[in-house]
Amino acid sequence: MTLGGGATEIHGHRGARGLRPENTLPGFAHAFELGVDAVELDVGLTADGVVVLSHDQTVSPITCTDTGPVTPGDPLYPYVGRPIRSLTLDRFKTLDAGVRQTTDVDPYLFTQLPMPGTPPPTLAEVCALLRLYDSNRLGLAIELKTDPSWPDEAVQAFVAAVAAVVEAHGLVRRSRVLGFDWRVLTAACDLAPGLGRVALVEPKTVVPGSPWLAGLPADDYLASAVMAGATVLSPDHEMVTPELVFDAHTLGLPVAPWTVNDEQEMSRLLEYGVDAMVTDYPTRLRTVMTTYGLPLPRPAALRSLLSAPFAS
Repeated sequence: MTLGGGATEIHGHRGARGLRPENTLPGFAHAFELGVDAVELDVGLTADGVVVLSHDQTVSPITCTDTGPVTPGDPLYPYVGRPIRSLTLDRFKTLDAGVRQTTDVDPYLFTQLPMPGTPPPTLAEVCALLRLYDSNRLGLAIELKTDPSWPDEAVQAFVAAVAAVVEAHGLVRRSRVLGFDWRVLTAACDLAPGLGRVALVEPKTVVPGSPWLAGLPADDYLASAVMAGATVLSPDHEMVTPELVFDAHTLGLPVAPWTVNDEQEMSRLLEYGVDAMVTDYPTRLRTVMTTYGLPLPRPAALRSLLSAPFAS
């Protein structure tokens, strides 16, 4: 999984959040079959040390609903709203992650196909799913959900747990770890140097004295990203300018902005020469790239229909 080869990659955000429930196996399968280069996903760690998918450090009331306690009278029930790190895997697996809950402003309610009864997966299950597909180019971009309040040893243990899962499935060369908390990058350099390392940035994390940058200065955050061990820079798309792309490329950093859902913005970034885009709508980006005559990742297919774990 190598960025910067001259073509713009398509990275499905949380699978294909605009089309299928986020961070779920059906969502990833749909993205693979639409045609992406990689899927971006978010992970946390359960109380019993299992790497699971969740965008938030607590169980989200928007993306998850309770279905019942794992055992009658469980004092931790309900599980929605609880920290992922407080729940064992069996509790986490009772959640339904297939239907978004109604909020006042949520564009995905109008475009995302609900899939009731979909449990949130483990990272190991995502890796196993990826291996079912016939493309050896599909990659995983795994964001570790930590923050500066975490002690260093907890960040290191989390990185080690993620690396162990990826390595067990033979996917180190096809995977990257992502972090706004750049201690994820420095830990990965030491613990899993074969993994790609993506420095996530947004305006609030690159201010002077920022606690997100592993103690490195924010005034030249591109150089600091290199010092932290980054192999890719992934900025909020609104931060991207031609100068940023040029400067990052000068330092050897491919640029992969997030989260790009507007067609005009996709065109702007393509003209700036970004190396990838993270999008909730891979189909939109494929259409825009077609108008530029750019190569597209081919849709992947299951190696055997008999091995399909579900219908997408």
